[in-house]
Amino acid sequence: MHAFDVLGDPVRRRILDLLADGERPAGSVVDVVAAEFGITQPAVSRHLRILREHGFATVRADGARRIYALDRAGLDEADAQLEHYRRLWPQRLDALHTEIARGARARRRDA
Repeated sequence: MHAFDVLGDPVRRRILDLLADGERPAGSVVDVVAAEFGITQPAVSRHLRILREHGFATVRADGARRIYALDRAGLDEADAQLEHYRRLWPQRLDALHTEIARGARARRRDA
């Protein structure tokens, strides 16, 4: 699964939002996500598994509880995939700035 396939799901993005604030027990993640999206505990667990398998989350045992945390590896992969496109942004933003400046000059000239 491609990093953006993982990130394309709103449930998984919400889980990552929760984990970005710090470690959370699986039960806490399930409570929030199940309430917000109306999905079952097994469905939330499936999303957590996908996040783990693709490098977006880690899990550790704390007695009977499973504690989830954000894993930067998946986010770093997505960032690397965006790098190709990020190099194009300054050129396009410079072109947009030029067009805006031309429009401003034309409005001043016509006023």
